[in-house]
Amino acid sequence: MFQTEFKFTLPKGYLDGEGNLHRTGTMRLAKAIDEILPLRDPQVQANPAYATVIILSRVVTQLGTLEDISPSIIENLFAADLNYLYNLYRQINDLEANEASASNKQLEASIVEIDPAAAIPSLATLGTGEGNP
Repeated sequence: MFQTEFKFTLPKGYLDGEGNLHRTGTMRLAKAIDEILPLRDPQVQANPAYATVIILSRVVTQLGTLEDISPSIIENLFAADLNYLYNLYRQINDLEANEASASNKQLEASIVEIDPAAAIPSLATLGTGEGNP
């Protein structure tokens, strides 16, 4: 069976207004719409980094006893917890593997083979000015 939901435990936990600590939760796989809709939000247009908050509020389906996860809840997470959820999101949606693969392809395309004989001037040409850039 294809797994679409993932359990997690936050490093610190979310403290709600009543002082209750919420550490365990569930995140679902993202759909294209989860990344498209935030782009229309005026807050994201003013600050593109805010898209992370909106996206996480869409894909985190439960946090402790809370089942309605709003952007306000994500905004009030401790930095360690926000970072944890961001990394979990990237991991379960296979974003890291694709990024690493693209990065490797880019690196392979930029490798230039160097002829060692042409790159190092001979001792005979060092004093003449030949072979020096």
